[in-house]
This record gives sequence, structure tokens and C-alpha cells, in this order.
Amino acid sequence: MSRYTGPRLKKMRALGVDLPGLSRKSIERRPYPPGQHGPKVRRKLSDFGKQLGEKQKLRLNYGLGERQMRRYMVEARRSKTASGDKLVELLERRLDNVVFRCGFAPTIPAARQLVAHGHLIVNGRRVDIPSFQVKVGDVVQVKEKSKDLKAIVESLESQSLSRPEWLDVNKDQKNAKVRDLPTRESVPFTVDLQQVVEYYAKRL
Repeated sequence: MSRYTGPRLKKMRALGVDLPGLSRKSIERRPYPPGQHGPKVRRKLSDFGKQLGEKQKLRLNYGLGERQMRRYMVEARRSKTASGDKLVELLERRLDNVVFRCGFAPTIPAARQLVAHGHLIVNGRRVDIPSFQVKVGDVVQVKEKSKDLKAIVESLESQSLSRPEWLDVNKDQKNAKVRDLPTRESVPFTVDLQQVVEYYAKRL
């Protein structure tokens, strides 16, 4: 399954949760699944349905294809850390997510575009790979020529999501230092990681 490019709010309503990495919009006004029948009682989900829903939250928020998610899960299972915790760490350490969490872009798709177009520097070197994994001590900054980009300036001025504790962000200099590794508490929405682990336990 490829990366999702359809209506973002529709997906969030179907999952019943705001995904800040996917869209700045909220389901607050219509917190029920999309469809012609309007608000109605949700059907009781099967165990598979619950596991699939939790997995989709992560996949859609971080903008990944199913193949990418499987690769991250395989790597997480090889770790000595709990699989769910390691999976979150790997997803949060993606450069496109770091750019988003710093406030340089309004969403992860927008952050991915900034990275791919070469507007970001990591430790003094240009990096244009959105999946690049940052490490503790790395310094991520907006390229000097790109600091006045309208998209970046507007995103910093209207940032609604709080910055995570594992990043030290300098809004004026438009840079950030990775202070620590992200934890499961770093995910900016509610997700049951055990359900995600169980989903892939039967498929890897």
C-alpha cells in the first residue's frame, strides 16, 4: 500500500483521532465517521479491526507506506528495547518528523517537501532524505538562504503543537539540537502500541 494522498480529515474521522502530523485540521466539529448517515453508534470492532486502526494511526500520521512500516517494525523487533517503544523512537527520529516537531513546517508532508528540496542542514551538511534518522547530539537547522521562506516563517508563527522535550529548539536561529531519544510519550496523539505490535506479530 502506497503513501496516502487522499482527504486527510476523512481518514482522521474514520479513526476517531486528530493526527497532527497529517493535518492541522481537527475532527472536533464532526467527531464521527464520514458517511451519508451522519452521527451514529460505532460498530463494535473485532480484535483485528482494533489492531488495524492503531497501526493506521501511526502509518498515516508519519506519512509512510505499508512496506516502510513493516521495515520499521522488523528493526524494532530486533532491538533489545520493547518493540512498541523502539518503533515510536524510529518514527519520531525521522528527519521529516523532526522538522515538523520543531515547527518549521505545519505538517509532516510539508516537512518532507522542505527536506527533499534541500532546505535543511544536519550537523553542517545538507540532507535531503526525509527518512534520515537523527541521533542524540545532532543539530538540525534551516539553511541560511531558506530562513526567510514564507512557509517556514508562517509555520513558526502559527505553531499549535507543543515542542517535544527531547528537542531543544531555537526559534530565532531556526535550529534545534537533539537532546535525548524520543519515548512513547513523544507521540502527540493517543495510540495503543501493543495493538500495533500484535498486528505485525502475525504478519512478519
